[in-house]
Amino acid sequence: MVGRREVLRAVTVAGLAGVAGCNGDGSGSATTTTIGDTMPGFELTTSAFDDGGTVPTKYTCSGADVSPPLSIEGVPDEAAALALVVDDPDAPGGVFTHWLLWNVPTDATSIPEGVPATETVDDLGGAKQGTNDFGGIGYRGPCPPESHDAHTYRFKLFALDAELDVEPGAEAGAVNDAIETRRIATARLTAEFDRS
Repeated sequence: MVGRREVLRAVTVAGLAGVAGCNGDGSGSATTTTIGDTMPGFELTTSAFDDGGTVPTKYTCSGADVSPPLSIEGVPDEAAALALVVDDPDAPGGVFTHWLLWNVPTDATSIPEGVPATETVDDLGGAKQGTNDFGGIGYRGPCPPESHDAHTYRFKLFALDAELDVEPGAEAGAVNDAIETRRIATARLTAEFDRS
């Protein structure tokens, strides 16, 4: 009998075959696809803003540029680790990655405000951080061109069936590819920010 995890992985792989290469002009990061992987009760929320609302200036390049506090609920029992990707699909050159965080323990109920810009986060069980599209480690907040309308920012939390075998400091392509092979569920939070 085929298990749920195998079915989800097969659907993900099949879906990826149809979207490979749809990545703008190549100057942004690869888009993370989501294919029927929501799971009731698995949620990502924040006390800093409403889902679909506006990211407060504090968490952007116009403010302190620190990561917002995040709360995690309903991690699937079969998950072995969590990963977080924050990106901007409205960036001029394609999807722009603001934060890569992976191998967060499944018993974590929150990701605190102001996660340090280090490759390894001791306070999150040794979770790893990657290189964002600004060229730095860790979180960099929303920073759309001032001439643009509001951009949408996606906070995507992935439940994984195993830890990612990716070195700290990795870029979005490597992290997203690894997530696609291990993802069993996704929780999402979105918000907008406008610098004009």
